[in-house]
Amino acid sequence: MGIPRQLPNAITVARIPLAVVFFVVLLLGGTYGINDLAMRWVAGILFIVAISTDWVDGYLARRFDIVSDFGKLWDPIADKLLTGAGFVGLAILGELQWWLVVVILVREIGITVHRLVVAKEHVVAAAWMGKVKTAVQGVALSWALLPLHVLIGAELWIVITAILMIAVLILTVASGIDYIVAQVRGSRRSA
Repeated sequence: MGIPRQLPNAITVARIPLAVVFFVVLLLGGTYGINDLAMRWVAGILFIVAISTDWVDGYLARRFDIVSDFGKLWDPIADKLLTGAGFVGLAILGELQWWLVVVILVREIGITVHRLVVAKEHVVAAAWMGKVKTAVQGVALSWALLPLHVLIGAELWIVITAILMIAVLILTVASGIDYIVAQVRGSRRSA
């Protein structure tokens, strides 16, 4: 039994409006307060559902051998929109430092722009380090978005969040360097 050939791409595209809805819900929920707790749970769960679709569309495309150039290009862009919305939202709410968000966004926007510029020549698929980075970003943001401080206490929640964000920062910078090095090597081979 097969699946429709466009299903993985449709799942990828669906992640884009989900990112917008998540961002709005996150900002509507505001910071932690008794009235805002339900909205924060909704925002966290929306993010987890949306970021999980990244695994689903990739699995379906590989499993049924329907990997497409569209998916290779737009899957990482949809991921970046979703995670970017999470980082920016948390910074707006004062829960993340803006410098951290700026470093992450510069890397993400730079690589996305490069992918779009070279898309006519060839599609640059996500490398393994970029995939690891996205997975760690997903875990870190899921942790930071869910109001788990009510279950484990604010101090432990803050420490774990800080450790996860340091891991995100290291992987974001390292995968950005890895991407640049791979592109430089590739262009040298082409020349």
